[in-house]
Amino acid sequence: MTNLRQDFYGFLAQTSKTPVGLEIVSAKGLWLKDNTGKKYLDLISGIAVSNLGHGHPKVMSAIKKQADKHTHLMVYGEYIQSKQVQFAKKICGLLPKSLNSVYFVNSGSEAVEGALKLAKRYTGRKEIVSFRNAYHGSTQGALSVMGDRKLKTPFKPLLPGVHILPYNSHSALKKITRKTACVIIEPIQGEGGTIVPDKFFFKVLEKRCKRVGTLLIVDEVQTGFGRTGKLFAFEHFGIRPDVITIGKAMGGGLPLGGFVANRKIMQTLSDNPPLGHITTFGGHPLCCTSGLAALEVLLKEKFHEQAAQKETLFRALLKHPAIKKIRGKGLMLAIEFNDEELCKKVIEECLKNGIIVDWFLFRPTAMRIAPPLIIQEKEIREACLVILKAIDETIRILTPNPLYS
Repeated sequence: MTNLRQDFYGFLAQTSKTPVGLEIVSAKGLWLKDNTGKKYLDLISGIAVSNLGHGHPKVMSAIKKQADKHTHLMVYGEYIQSKQVQFAKKICGLLPKSLNSVYFVNSGSEAVEGALKLAKRYTGRKEIVSFRNAYHGSTQGALSVMGDRKLKTPFKPLLPGVHILPYNSHSALKKITRKTACVIIEPIQGEGGTIVPDKFFFKVLEKRCKRVGTLLIVDEVQTGFGRTGKLFAFEHFGIRPDVITIGKAMGGGLPLGGFVANRKIMQTLSDNPPLGHITTFGGHPLCCTSGLAALEVLLKEKFHEQAAQKETLFRALLKHPAIKKIRGKGLMLAIEFNDEELCKKVIEECLKNGIIVDWFLFRPTAMRIAPPLIIQEKEIREACLVILKAIDETIRILTPNPLYS
């Protein structure tokens, strides 16, 4: 055990009893390298963060230029900072005209917190609706609208007035009433195992929200910035949200989040009381510079438009009797197995062989595949070959168990 490894366990707070524990010393493009020189193909993008891979030269160059000018100046919203303004304008230009005001924060969880406050402030209502197996973050408000009891119960009491409905159930939407401030929903559920609803579900949801005056918040933290084949996943369903939350890939590898709404709605946070929502580091100039550069590269190279074709290749290559189904859109995929233990061991076997995949919080029988959007056919074929071999090896090891015989 190296001194660094000892210090990792000795001085850093742990998020689980069994962290992966890779000691990564460098990362470039699709590849991570550990302290032994071993390379790993990244098929999870730091959980949908590194859409352009690691260390994209145009993003890194932009960060360095901005660092020479200035870093933090003042709490968000007080000084005019060019990169904040340029990035906000760029984002709004890619969204429906009604979504024309950005509030920058530091992360997806913070974006959710701000969006929930905004909805309650604007509508004057107190009730919130979310969905089973939803993941919106770990802070108190975001945790309150999470759709899983196991992760929530130890931290109660949380926000009151939160109602959890079944995802993709048309009939359940009747429970959205004139007391409901907002509905918050993932366009494609992430930690639930990449669950794609039917298109009509979102149409019915949008209609119901408009009918009762409820704000529709679409959580694009994981799905946004091209991951599903559209710049934003709500575009697949032909709806216009009242608010979207964004994060993860938004910062081009640096910590950044935001929520976007109509200016009329957003302005309710600036008065009665003033500073109704405030953040010190939200919209940090380095992060906005990185995010703007990453978005410009994405748009120029049109990597999001290639995601559907790459999805098709993954689906074509990942054929195995142990694979129950493949769910998802674009490069946000879940490989479903029949058994939790099999899934866990396949993930471990992939890691041994230099492929980084992952599991889902609320779907232990499924394996996550969400590579950087820059991945090409050669790497997809290489990765799928390793995954299939990992499945075969895992089944061989587990063969004494009648479940696999």
